[in-house]
Amino acid sequence: MGQAESIAPHLPYLRRFGRALTGSQKSGDTCVRSTLAAVLEKRSALDPGLEPRIALYRLFHAIWSTSFAMMEGGHSVSGADNDSGNRLTQITPLSRATLLLTTMEGFSDHEAAAILNTDADEVRKLVQEAMAEIQSMTRTRAFIIEDESIISADLKEIAESLGHEVIGIARTRSEAVKDAFSEKPGLILADIQLADNSSGIEAVKDILESHKCPVIFITAFPERLLTGEQPEPTYLITKPFRSETVKATIGQALFFA
Repeated sequence: MGQAESIAPHLPYLRRFGRALTGSQKSGDTCVRSTLAAVLEKRSALDPGLEPRIALYRLFHAIWSTSFAMMEGGHSVSGADNDSGNRLTQITPLSRATLLLTTMEGFSDHEAAAILNTDADEVRKLVQEAMAEIQSMTRTRAFIIEDESIISADLKEIAESLGHEVIGIARTRSEAVKDAFSEKPGLILADIQLADNSSGIEAVKDILESHKCPVIFITAFPERLLTGEQPEPTYLITKPFRSETVKATIGQALFFA
């Protein structure tokens, strides 16, 4: 199997990771395209000693850390860079990248270490630093669009554990639009399929016409929204989710808000 064929199944999720990491669909997709160009132009760009998915994310990280992440802090955030003078400027983007790798993308500490060109102990340290950063963020008013009561209760508990105020939970598109219009949330957590078979995506579109805030979509079928053929969410969580994944994604969304 060629390199292109081996990495093809992982591209939708790399796009999801890139968007969450950079805070925008445009920037994330640009970094993914740069990664693919490197694969096509230089066949040795992917490390043959690694599994294709790990090798793909490792190449993406190398490109992001030397080009795109510099827009945030002005320095490279390569895991191999041990210069102590640069560590303080590197820690925010690198720690957030590490947290997303281990939560949103589900890599183990050792797999994330291979991607970042570091060791598992450093990965665990970076994850702890990222969580501390999230805990210290400014609190906001969160609004949940979810028709399953158990899931909405879980999301409410997670948001409140971070210090955010949950101002409402809606089960349908019309209810969501009405409540969000009056409450003006600072963050939306939205399911895709709602109680009356209405669309969470359409509900969010309606809300964003009059009120702008970051949105995190949650779905059991992420592949339906990762086709590359239409505008796709910047932040997308797969059901069933872990609390760490939701916390990490909330942190990213509010960081770039």
